[in-house]
Amino acid sequence: MFNPKFIISNKLLGNIKRITEIVTDLNSRNFPKVVLAEMEKRAREISAFSSTSIEGNPLPLADVKRILKNKPEHLRDSEKEVLNYNKALVELNDLIKRNNILFNTGLILKIQKTITGGLIAAYRSGHIRKEPVFVNNPKTRQTIYWPPDHGEVILLLNDLLDFLNKNSKIIDPLILAGIFHKQFVIIHPFMDGNGRTARLATKVLLAKMGIDTFSLFSFENYYNQNVSKYFNEVGVAGNYYDLKNKIDFTSWLEYFTDGIIDELLRVKKDLEKEVITPDKELKEHHKIIIDYIKEKGYIADRDYSNQTLRSKPARNLDFNKLIDLGIIVKIGKGKATYYKLKSD
Repeated sequence: MFNPKFIISNKLLGNIKRITEIVTDLNSRNFPKVVLAEMEKRAREISAFSSTSIEGNPLPLADVKRILKNKPEHLRDSEKEVLNYNKALVELNDLIKRNNILFNTGLILKIQKTITGGLIAAYRSGHIRKEPVFVNNPKTRQTIYWPPDHGEVILLLNDLLDFLNKNSKIIDPLILAGIFHKQFVIIHPFMDGNGRTARLATKVLLAKMGIDTFSLFSFENYYNQNVSKYFNEVGVAGNYYDLKNKIDFTSWLEYFTDGIIDELLRVKKDLEKEVITPDKELKEHHKIIIDYIKEKGYIADRDYSNQTLRSKPARNLDFNKLIDLGIIVKIGKGKATYYKLKSD
């Protein structure tokens, strides 16, 4: 039975509190739809670049953006790796938005199959490894970690998933997601794609647990800023069977939550920068509409006309702009038309 060792240090507790504050602040705001769409696109670009770069992909961010935009027909492996990762992001985000996702072994296999498709042998893509694997130091090429025997991988994965299910209402979701990430890397269930699968699955797990910043979020970006530190924190050195009862997750959990804070602050800063651009800035008359809806629950044109001296065509433009920005929705037709906040 999997029973990870960790303590809730003052740093870890402070990080969890900080993350909760930032997420609560972001969730309390109504960001324009066009801004969120652009941020989502940007996050996928950064994630596809960072997560593949961590594993040694040489493509710079500018090339990754070009590849994702143009999707060339004749691909090098480095380009296919980026497109595969982006495909996994799009598919997983769609499942999350439709609330149609089960976090289980089947999902993990699907993620690995998507990111490795066309890059490794078919019998290794979407399948648990059936042979020994070793982790080498990328600089010295010397073996630094011997993962568990392939015959135990399924049992270890099931133990990890059982631990998540049994503790979903007991342990903070951030801690659970961090434990999953590191233990998955330790188990090393695939011949290839373990790191990329771990990072994608962790993002899904966070979203499923209610920390739904998935579409705007790229904590891979934080890891890519100092890959050596990431590998040192997420991995272990030696033989799994000598280490398994000695592994302490505390340092990793502190680092893991540091990364989420760093990325949330980046997202928050970028969102605030976007919403104050001249073409998206809300005027005083727009705020009248929003404040009225917040107080009354809805607003009709006749209500708005009593609050402003703006002409009917101008009032229509005001409503349409707020609809385009994803802040309000139109309900009904003709004289029965009224408007509500989209989040309602």
